[in-house]
Amino acid sequence: MKQNIKHIVWHETAVQKQERQQRNRHGSCILWFTGLSGAGKSTLANALEHRLFKQGLNSYVLDGDNVRHGLNKGLGFDEDDRKENIRRIGEVAKLFVDAGVIVCTAFISPFAEDRHRVRDLVQDNEFVEIYVRCSLEACEDRDPKGLYKKARTGEISNFTGISSPYEEPLDPELIIDSDQLSIDESVDKIIAFLQERNYIPEKIES
Repeated sequence: MKQNIKHIVWHETAVQKQERQQRNRHGSCILWFTGLSGAGKSTLANALEHRLFKQGLNSYVLDGDNVRHGLNKGLGFDEDDRKENIRRIGEVAKLFVDAGVIVCTAFISPFAEDRHRVRDLVQDNEFVEIYVRCSLEACEDRDPKGLYKKARTGEISNFTGISSPYEEPLDPELIIDSDQLSIDESVDKIIAFLQERNYIPEKIES
C-alpha cells in the first residue's frame, strides 16, 4: 500500500550545498554522458574522474551497467523501464550535487524527454549534457561487449540504435567525437569547459 505523499515532509539539512562547495573549493554538477553503446561514455567518464581525483576534486562515476547491479536491479530495457532507470539515477545524481560532488553519469539515456527531466531536477548551471558522438558503424566495429552482434541476430531486443531509437541531443553543452579524439584529448576538452565555466578552478591550491 502506497504511503500518502501529504504525510511526507521535506527536512532541511543543517549543512547547505553552498557550504559544501565552499569547503571543496569547487562547484558541483551533473556531467551527463549520453551516446550509443560502445561510444566510450564509461571510459571517458572514468578517465575524467581520475583526472579530477588527481587534482584533489570531489567526483564520482555512476555507470549504467553498475547501477543495474544494485539500485536498478530488476529493471528491463523496454521503454517504461528505461525511463524509470533514468528517473532513479537522476534523483541520485541530484543528491550528489547537493553533497557538493561533481557526478559523472554514463548512461545511453536514449530519450530526450528523460534527459530533460533530469535537467529540470537541478539548477540551470548544474546539468551539463555531454554527447559522446560516435557513428553506429564505429560503435559496431568496437562492440566491446559483443552486444551489437547479439542485437543483429535477435538475441537482444530493444537495443538502442538497432531495434530501439536513440534521440540525439539537439543542444548539448559539449560534444565529444569519440571516434576522432583520443581519451586524453577528450578529457582535456571537458576540463577546459569546466574551468571556463568556473565549475573548477584553473589551479588547485594545496
